[in-house]
Order: sequence, then structure tokens, then C-alpha cells
Amino acid sequence: MRAIVVSRWLKGPDDLEVKEVPVPAPAEDEVLVRVDSVGANFFDILMVQGKYQIKPPFPFTPGAEFSGTVVRASAADPRFKAGDRVFGSTSTGAYAEYTTAPAAQCLPIPSTLSFEQAAGLYITYPTSYAALVLRAGLRAGECVLVHAAAGGIGIAAIQVAKALGATVVAAVGSNAKFDVCRAQGADHCVNYREAAWTQRVLELTGGRGADVVVDPVGLVEKSLKCVAWNARVVVVGFAAGAIEKIAANRILLKNVSVMGVHWGAYARNEPGRIPEVWDALFRMAERGQIAPVVYDPVFHGLDKAKDALRAIASRASHGKVVVKPAAAAPRL
Repeated sequence: MRAIVVSRWLKGPDDLEVKEVPVPAPAEDEVLVRVDSVGANFFDILMVQGKYQIKPPFPFTPGAEFSGTVVRASAADPRFKAGDRVFGSTSTGAYAEYTTAPAAQCLPIPSTLSFEQAAGLYITYPTSYAALVLRAGLRAGECVLVHAAAGGIGIAAIQVAKALGATVVAAVGSNAKFDVCRAQGADHCVNYREAAWTQRVLELTGGRGADVVVDPVGLVEKSLKCVAWNARVVVVGFAAGAIEKIAANRILLKNVSVMGVHWGAYARNEPGRIPEVWDALFRMAERGQIAPVVYDPVFHGLDKAKDALRAIASRASHGKVVVKPAAAAPRL
């Protein structure tokens, strides 16, 4: 089969190489999946550069998020059988025609979603739900400021917040992305590259400010200028490239809570919350309240993965960037 193989730390996505490798053999608790779609993520870039917190031994195939069809079921998990449509996550290995994944980290694709949409479901939606519900305790009627609102996390946060009855201010780095956010239910849009964006948030909220901030970018310090009393700020990531140092006096003055969310760590620390989150998300999907937005174009062929990751790095994309490894993977 064909897969992207990383044998040394790379300068960037342009250095990715596609090679012929053996089909992986699943462990007893794993499923073997014919990959239909790969969900591309910003951290894929960091991983191949050796800048991510997880540094796999060489050689490795990057990619953590996928959807596809079960080829070989797990002997230890009877939930899936050959032919089932699934989506899931693995520590590495998604940029390939076949991948293995722990059966416990796979879920059936809802009937309302395509393979392409499901490839963008496993990480972004539970992360956004956990940020808004488990961490921030969002209540109906509150105002949520969502940064990078046209990205995967951002669109998921807009949809989940609207499903919960909140008002959403979508913050993006380009006015061209306003329509993307409004199409997903955002009530207001601001451009966080403009000098007066925090003042604009205050104007849109009648001077009160946002009750909840979801920040995958690294804009906490500036966001503290436009939050409400008792605001909750959730740190999701640092897509801007720098880890912030926050002036603690701003946290004190408005009784602000600043917290992080690391969805991947719930399996280790609070595994009982995982079914709760997925049950809520599947109910939202069935009601048509959430649906991943797939960036156009979809990138066909593993050799196009570099173009997909370049679109993410340049912030040209919106929604979920998807790579389809092959038009037809070789049959086993």
C-alpha cells in the first residue's frame, strides 16, 4: 500500500514523501481500516517537524484523524465487523491507504454524515463541546467569542454554542471568512487583525463583553479586554505559534477564569466523560444542529497532502481540510 513516511524531521509539508509499505497488522484490540478520508490538522505539520509534544520514532506515518471501512475487526471488541463505516483516531498512521487504530478509539459514522464529514468529527467536535460544556459550563443566553471561527475547532464551536442557545461572535483573520461563519450560525463577526476588534466585541455586546472565549489561536491576552464579569476563557491551542504570557491583573479585575482543555487526555484522566460527550454530539447530529464543513477542494491522493497542510498553514482554508489517500485502495 501507499503511505506517507517520515524518516527524519522535515522543514515542512513540502518535504513529505509517499512510499510503498506493507499493510499494517492490527493488534488484538485494534481494527484494520481501509482509509477513505483523512482529516488534516495543524498539529500534523508540527509533528513532521519534530515540534509537537508527541515525537514518534522513525520511520513513521503521520496523521491522527480518519474515516473509512473496517477490513478486519478486533477480536477483543465486538462492536465492529468488516464492512462497517467508522471514524476514529490513532496516534500516527492516518496518511495511508490502510491504517490500524484501537477499536476503543473508533465510532460508527452517523447516517447523516459522509466519509469526508466524518473525517473531521473525532477531534474538533468533542474538543469544542468539552471546551464549552465541560470546562466553561456554557448556559443558554450567554455570549461566546470564538477565535479562528472558520477553522475546524471554530466551526464546531459555533455550531455547538448555537445548539446550546448561545449568541456567537466569530473572530477570524480575514473579512472574506465572515460569510463562512454566518452560514454556520454566527450572530456577529469581527476581524482580529484589526486594531479595534476588542472594542467592536464590546459594542456588539452592549458594553458587557463575552461570557465565554474559545481560543485555539493564542489571543487570550487581548481577549481579556472584551470579556464580561465572571467570564470563562478556554485555551485550546496556539495556532499563532507562540505560547502567551498573560497579565494576571486582567484576570483579577473581572473575576475571570482561564482554563485549558485537552480532549485527548480525558481517556486517561476522566474516561467516564467520553460517552457523555459523544452521546450529546450524536443527538445534535441527528437533529441537524451540527455537521462538519469540508473545505473545498478535497485533496485527492497522498501526494496532495502537502497541499492540504499548506492550505492550513497559510490560513487559506476553512472548515475541515480532507485528504483522500486513493481513488481505490488495493483490495486485501
